[in-house]
Amino acid sequence: MESYKREFIEFMVDSQVLKFGEFTLKSGRKSPFFMNAGGYVTGTQLRKLGEYYAKAIHDNYGLDFDVLFGPAYKGIPLSVATTMAISDLYGKDIRYCSNRKEAKDHGSDAGVLLGSPIKDGDRVMIIEDVTTSGKSIEETYPIVKAQGNVEVVGLIVSLNRMERGKGTKGALDEISELYGFPTAAIVTMEDVMEHLYNRECNGTVVIDDKIKAALDAYYEQYGAVRD
Repeated sequence: MESYKREFIEFMVDSQVLKFGEFTLKSGRKSPFFMNAGGYVTGTQLRKLGEYYAKAIHDNYGLDFDVLFGPAYKGIPLSVATTMAISDLYGKDIRYCSNRKEAKDHGSDAGVLLGSPIKDGDRVMIIEDVTTSGKSIEETYPIVKAQGNVEVVGLIVSLNRMERGKGTKGALDEISELYGFPTAAIVTMEDVMEHLYNRECNGTVVIDDKIKAALDAYYEQYGAVRD
């Protein structure tokens, strides 16, 4: 596993974005872990987060695209922080873009978009925090495609939960099959378990034998079927 992935896993725990215990998800599932990207609240955290995303995008896709689109609301700081990090790390200027929940009806930037316009010929990367069911892409993809003759080149998320989506495959695999573009994550839950199991993180073992058994049972029931 690359060093930045190990660092990112510990960064999620340190930022209290990734927690382990007993949680009830919106779906009603009882989960032994919970991720909330809203926990990134400081400038330092956002700078680091942008760097991890930038490295994952570079490793998985390269930088041959024009616009990084982050769906409102959590995608707004993600797109801003990551385009800044791409510029700092790789010297490549990528435009950022997000959508408004309600279209603005006045001014030079009227419309549904925030940041850079998307125009014919643009290659667009979509950035999100995490995808559980693919519902957000159902809303995001039409917004991007409605801007003109554009190509969506991929989706990047921070964590692949490795759970079943609407069928038996994982949500990221289902999105890729449905929309025809590749998907990737900075890390997977498999990476997380491999790195944190019985390992101290800031003096605390966050995945001990009890949590590991709960995770194994959870994935036995809800884990995605792999090809």
